[in-house]
Amino acid sequence: MISRDRDAAGRARNDRPRDRLGRPLPPGSVGVARIPDDLELPPQQTLDFAQQLLDEGLAFNAHEVLEAAWKNGPVAERMLWQGLAQYAVGLTHIQRGNAKGAATLLRRAAQRLGEYPANSEHYAVDTAGLIAHTESLLSALDSSGPIADDQLRTSLRVRGS
Repeated sequence: MISRDRDAAGRARNDRPRDRLGRPLPPGSVGVARIPDDLELPPQQTLDFAQQLLDEGLAFNAHEVLEAAWKNGPVAERMLWQGLAQYAVGLTHIQRGNAKGAATLLRRAAQRLGEYPANSEHYAVDTAGLIAHTESLLSALDSSGPIADDQLRTSLRVRGS
């Protein structure tokens, strides 16, 4: 039987280093800095950190930051954070060349984000802009068109916020 890394609660956990796209590297390799599993930041800091990571082309790490907010945040906001995390992991799938996985996650992200009023008071998250960006990425994926790295760097918030 294969032995798997486990956390204190017995849940499967992979402590191997990861590359910039979040793929596990061989043990002992040098990878990008990991996001702690127990990360808890206030919403504005979560968005700032996730935005910084997206700007650096680290969509997988941004996904981990947003996922922590989804899992640790108020129940009433979980769909918002889940939508943002799914958006970031959709970008990760594009970076990895997985068009089918990207389309699935981007559709889920758009659905979740669509449940919030456009540019609502929810931390100035640009839900309308993110949904529009998701739709343009889905069109490019459907037509098998190329998606440049700069198309994966978008703002999570309304400009000027």
